[in-house]
Amino acid sequence: MRILELDTWPRRHHFNLFRTYTQPDFNVTAPVDVTAFHAHVRERGASFMVATTYVLARAANEFQPFRWRIRGEQVVEHDVVHPSVTAAEEHDDLFRFCALPYSPHAPTFLSGAADALRASREQPHVRVTPGQDELLYLSSLPWLAFTGITHAQSLTPPDSIPRLTTGRFTPQNGRLTMPLSVQVHHALMDGRHVAEYFARVQTLLDDPGLLGPDPA
Repeated sequence: MRILELDTWPRRHHFNLFRTYTQPDFNVTAPVDVTAFHAHVRERGASFMVATTYVLARAANEFQPFRWRIRGEQVVEHDVVHPSVTAAEEHDDLFRFCALPYSPHAPTFLSGAADALRASREQPHVRVTPGQDELLYLSSLPWLAFTGITHAQSLTPPDSIPRLTTGRFTPQNGRLTMPLSVQVHHALMDGRHVAEYFARVQTLLDDPGLLGPDPA
């Protein structure tokens, strides 16, 4: 982690403006094409939720603005950010939080995520650790092909953790699309950054070798 030098940061004027807003986040929702990715995940017998989490976390870790966080009067840049997902309980309608250790190596991530999710089933919780911001908040609404979403969040102190949400697949003209919602703090990012993130996600989704070689 490093602290950004705000006096020479090109974004300092935008930062000073938007961090004073009562609601400084903005949200963009758009479809991504998961046709090839969905087929590849099924061939591997992997969890689509976990594989999608890997894609979203990798795109975020490879894109500097998604690793920036506001801490008081400072902005820090994390070396790595880890996805924290919502996972449904099997016996009721509640969900739990589970942080998954990020690795750029897909097989390592998938294995570590499976272990973390297994452990969280034994001790489910919805606790949030104050000050822990080296995270990405991920959730899924597989029941809805939504076109927009808002998220609950605490504004005291300011929360600058990106929130990423996926929805139900939609067959369209022989392709399979999925809604992706990206919510970020405007003091740290603008619309063009979110558009670039979407492009990075789509590039990863289209990569046939993303998750490693197919099992024999």
